[in-house]
Amino acid sequence: MTSVILELPQKKYLSDLYYWRFEDEVQESFKWNGPYFPKPTTKLSKQEFIEQEFKNKYLLETIPSTMFIIKDEEFIGTVHAYWESEVTSWMEIGIVIYNPDYWSGGYGTSALKQWVDYIFTNSDIHRIGLSTWSGNIRMIKLAEKLGMQQEACIRKARIVEGEYYDAIKMGMLREEWESLTL
Repeated sequence: MTSVILELPQKKYLSDLYYWRFEDEVQESFKWNGPYFPKPTTKLSKQEFIEQEFKNKYLLETIPSTMFIIKDEEFIGTVHAYWESEVTSWMEIGIVIYNPDYWSGGYGTSALKQWVDYIFTNSDIHRIGLSTWSGNIRMIKLAEKLGMQQEACIRKARIVEGEYYDAIKMGMLREEWESLTL
């Protein structure tokens, strides 16, 4: 499998993240984030962005909200997590590979697999979910590769470039992950 590592956000990579979020003219990754993370409408200065992003946010004492995906000491993307429901121990995750040169090469699979394993290994989280839209076939296939199941299809709930798409909810329980990794 293609190898990447996950690291806590480091200042040395924040300029790269700033570039991909605010300066890259093509912004290819935003096309696949669809309705979930629209292009930023206001541009922070690089210094404001670095100060804001470097404040590492944790969802739990052991689980950061974001980790950087690094390939051969180069920043290529992020994995992230947020609470869908703290009460029921349900965390949602996501991934962005900003540089299209690293798409379809197994880097996302490697990173997201490490992220799911990290969360389940370092917490007592009961379930992990992933939300996407029906036009993002690669994300759906990636979630399936990891053992996630489609749990919901909300018809025509997302608009991408003026067209309606289904909202897709994928998910996995701790015991399912453990049965795959033992």
